[in-house]
Amino acid sequence: MDVFTAPLKLSPEAPIDLHMHTTYSDGRWTADQLIDYLVQEGFALVAVTDHDRVDTINTVREQAAARGLPVLAGVEMSTTWRNHSAHVLCYGFDPETTHLREIIADVRRRQREQTREVHEALKGRGYHFPRAAELLAASGGEPQQPRDNALLLIEHGYARDWQSALEILREAGQRTIHPEMAATVEAVHRSGGVALIAHPGRRERGFTFYDPALLDEVRAEVPLDGIEVYHPYHSPEIIESYLAYVDRHDLLLSTGSDSHGHAGRMPIKYRAEISRRLLERLGVQVG
Repeated sequence: MDVFTAPLKLSPEAPIDLHMHTTYSDGRWTADQLIDYLVQEGFALVAVTDHDRVDTINTVREQAAARGLPVLAGVEMSTTWRNHSAHVLCYGFDPETTHLREIIADVRRRQREQTREVHEALKGRGYHFPRAAELLAASGGEPQQPRDNALLLIEHGYARDWQSALEILREAGQRTIHPEMAATVEAVHRSGGVALIAHPGRRERGFTFYDPALLDEVRAEVPLDGIEVYHPYHSPEIIESYLAYVDRHDLLLSTGSDSHGHAGRMPIKYRAEISRRLLERLGVQVG
């Protein structure tokens, strides 16, 4: 039983949002600022799904519980499937178990190794970073993650912005490192949770599951529990097609704003009734 959300019963009209971010990943609001807003606006239940962070989940939940706001255990995991970038929304798992933590730790280790290799490659190409000790003081002057190398390039005048810095880093050998979707979903299930593919209608190169045929393919290989149907990227027509899809395949569905705490990406009040099956699977009654 989840001590942060049980026992909890919501009315069908209760406002919920199951996909939001804070400064623990790429959001602009701190957890306190987000919680203040959600409490002020009268949300009945939320999930804070910071990217690839399980170590902060219970901290956020404790802060929210002190304000009377129940928060589901949640995380948005960055994964890969057949060279497609794919985000997976995970709910209801035990944040203290080691399964997801081990996957995240392995990815970070490989990212650190690649970051150091790319840094050496940059120096071999003639880039010099005399301000590294100052700019990366928190890590002893050594780059630990890709953004550190990007910062060095920008601050030393080699790149005008983050995008141009990333182009230089790719030329030096930087590649995206994410866990496989199948391994991530297995870890979520072993931790007692469920896994849904996030914003499948997101239409970007290498980052879309818009076509139901592609959803069929990934589901044939990975035991996903459902999909995020309601999302700001999804048009009414896409939502209708996904509603039919989850009904046809007996899947769970989620509703999320993908809020990052700035204009155009604010929390959205979805009716709890829409995600009834998901919520009840997680021990939250609706009715």
